[in-house]
Amino acid sequence: MFAKAFRVKSNTAIKGSDRRKLRADVATAFPTLGSNQVSELIPGKEELTIVKLYAHRGDAVTVYVSGSNPILFELEKNLYPTVYMLWSYPDLLPTFTTWPPVLEKLAGGADLMLPGVVVPPAGLPQVQKGDLCAIALVGNRAPVAIGVAAMSTAEMLTSGLKGRGFSVLHTYQDHLWRSGDKSSPPSIDPLALDPTELSEEMGSVQEAPALQGDMRHLTLEGEEEVDREAHSACEEKSLLEASEDTSAGALNPDCTASKTLQEQMDELLQRCFLHALKCRVKKADLPLLTSTLLGSHMFSCCPEGQYLDIKKSSYKKLSKFLQQMQQEQVIQVKELSKGVESVVAVDWKHPRITSFVIPEPSPTSQTVQEGSREQPYHPPDIKSLYCVPASMTLLFQESGHKKGSILEGNEVRTIVINYAKNNDLVDANNKNLVKLDPILCDCLLEKNEQHTVVKLPWDSLLSRCFEKLQPAYQVTFPGQEPVVKKGKLYPIDITLAQRASNKKVTVVRNLEAYGLDPCSVAAILQQRCQASTTVTPVPGARDSLQVQIQGNQIHHLSWLLLEEYHLPRKHIQGLEKAPKPGKKK
Repeated sequence: MFAKAFRVKSNTAIKGSDRRKLRADVATAFPTLGSNQVSELIPGKEELTIVKLYAHRGDAVTVYVSGSNPILFELEKNLYPTVYMLWSYPDLLPTFTTWPPVLEKLAGGADLMLPGVVVPPAGLPQVQKGDLCAIALVGNRAPVAIGVAAMSTAEMLTSGLKGRGFSVLHTYQDHLWRSGDKSSPPSIDPLALDPTELSEEMGSVQEAPALQGDMRHLTLEGEEEVDREAHSACEEKSLLEASEDTSAGALNPDCTASKTLQEQMDELLQRCFLHALKCRVKKADLPLLTSTLLGSHMFSCCPEGQYLDIKKSSYKKLSKFLQQMQQEQVIQVKELSKGVESVVAVDWKHPRITSFVIPEPSPTSQTVQEGSREQPYHPPDIKSLYCVPASMTLLFQESGHKKGSILEGNEVRTIVINYAKNNDLVDANNKNLVKLDPILCDCLLEKNEQHTVVKLPWDSLLSRCFEKLQPAYQVTFPGQEPVVKKGKLYPIDITLAQRASNKKVTVVRNLEAYGLDPCSVAAILQQRCQASTTVTPVPGARDSLQVQIQGNQIHHLSWLLLEEYHLPRKHIQGLEKAPKPGKKK
């Protein structure tokens, strides 16, 4: 539900009477919570706000925010907890477990399929169809998703754990989670079982051979099952081995589960760093700004489909990671100017660099697979057009056009020239002048000019005609039919705004008109700038979103729009506000 950006309608503080009503609703919806826990969740005096929003599919949702984190959301008069709330009360809902690679699919909007559910030794929780459930990852009891059961536990087992198991409403890393403080799930150990119960439950699982075969495959809706031969060698190792997807091949879940998201990001950070030093950075490039090393070299070494986010690593900042690399004598970093660090030396003979194996690109990395990821962006072909208003219909009706007709500039010139020639309006003594008949007077002249102006030069005649016509434009994206719209095509607008504590933010609007997804642009800028980004509705505009980036990031936007997306500069305004070299931003 929150896989894409939502539109906020209102944000108000909760009233005292509404606060008491919410406590009663929470106690009714979650009877396992005690009165003290309900009071802790909905405190009497601390800040609590109500945010009304529209999800990207148009669903009206009410979100209750405590402090900076959403704790509850209401949909069709039903209350649902967020992951922030469940991290404080992990046993509030029946919890089902899945593998860590599945989380990325769930956050992208996929439902959880039953082959992706891990059957614990104690068996699956007993739920009925329509019950609210939590979804956690192997090795950590902290929920990462909330969903509604598509069938009862008995039906799940009867089906051999096949089909759709849960309709996912909200996940860790979706846009509702991003509206909070973006904290990671806490580490909560799974519940311990009595050894006798464990042996009995394992025996009952082993007695279900049909279930054993079904659980060897972890697939999501819309994905093909992995080849059975890829799993035959793993049958003796584990009952619950699975694969992430058809492109990733066979995957040992024990290895994946043992690595946290932070450890995976640490590995990706080191991989991109070594790849950049081995393939992209040359001795002639030194000294090299650390920001350039990250933005121009390390990001481009990131594998297809993965995103480098230093804030999710254990280092949190690039400077700390580079300090670690300096301690290992891989590089040498110095502050050549105040507050600006640069890499001044690299030991290309260091074992870390020489032993690094450059990963081979996948066969599909050069071509776009249908249905697997988005097509690369190509700028649209934009053509200015003109619309005939009611006041100009008399001039254009001879050529067969009526009110609302859309014309190109050369068509307008041809029609006006032919009209003047066909009606003998060209001055015989001066071919550069055109005599004005009643129709031209009514269409082109102002009221105070009606009795004074009798002739006009050709350039003035045509320019007045274009001014009287209404603007329109045609946008054509590669492989799509042209789209004609009336009105003016506004450029992508880049502005700087002042926020609390005298901080600057960069705001970008009108991306949708050029076929750009604001959420995708925000994700790219977040990685390149290493600054927080948010996507919010444009004030006073319907169905339009704006991207806000912390700091003055216009130089990064210039690179993205001009160099990466190849948009014409005339369709972008605000690039002149980029910070000048050598001056404080």
